[in-house]
Amino acid sequence: MAKLALVYGMRLFPSEELGEVKEATVVLKNGKTVRVAMHLIEGSKEEIEAAFQQSAEAFFDMYPEI
Repeated sequence: MAKLALVYGMRLFPSEELGEVKEATVVLKNGKTVRVAMHLIEGSKEEIEAAFQQSAEAFFDMYPEI
């Protein structure tokens, strides 16, 4: 299996200050630009941690071959 790279970013903001969350882009070595979906989780620290963990597990469930 090829070596993999997981692209992600995190930053906390007061939820009332958020206006919009847009997609991010990644440029591959072959010059192709691909989109990365950005996700928003709101709640308390504990709620965010639980939702993030569940989301990460679900993400890897989509790729049973790895």
